[in-house]
Amino acid sequence: MNSFLKRLLIILAIVAVGLLLYSAFVENIFSPRLSPKDSAKIELNDLNLKVEYNRPSKREREIFGALVPFNKVWRTGANEATTFQTNMDLRINGMRLAKGKYTVWTVPMENSWKIMFNTRQYEWGVNEKMEPMWDPNYDAIELEADVKELDETVEKFTIAFDNTTGKLKLTFAWDTTLIEIPIEAY
Repeated sequence: MNSFLKRLLIILAIVAVGLLLYSAFVENIFSPRLSPKDSAKIELNDLNLKVEYNRPSKREREIFGALVPFNKVWRTGANEATTFQTNMDLRINGMRLAKGKYTVWTVPMENSWKIMFNTRQYEWGVNEKMEPMWDPNYDAIELEADVKELDETVEKFTIAFDNTTGKLKLTFAWDTTLIEIPIEAY
């Protein structure tokens, strides 16, 4: 083997070890995420709905009005922007939402939340200044839903579909707050 190849292999080995050490100690890629990825899915007849989001934990913190401020746009979870996908047109709160993929943004308030389904896909939920990347010009629909108080605390932010009464709802739950959004196939 010539000396050029030996030097190249040594340099590549040093770079690889450096990247491994950086990943392990600086970025800590081997530890579990504080806000792990999750999804909620439901299939009803021909309707297929899916939400992909990240689940922050309460960890003894005050959530709404503190960690998640009132009256400000929230990425509805942590890390990447939350996405909602439907294979059929929907009626949500009387408004038509065309089939497709959307990002979901919310404005938590004390007694209600605004929920926005946005046609733009965002790689991340916030910019480098920790401001939501939401652009209202791409909102397909905006609705408002009342806050319901829960008797028990929900530790991890949870998005789910509820069809227990035969009336489909998209739900958001965290801490002692529950939001329900009625959904119908169009």
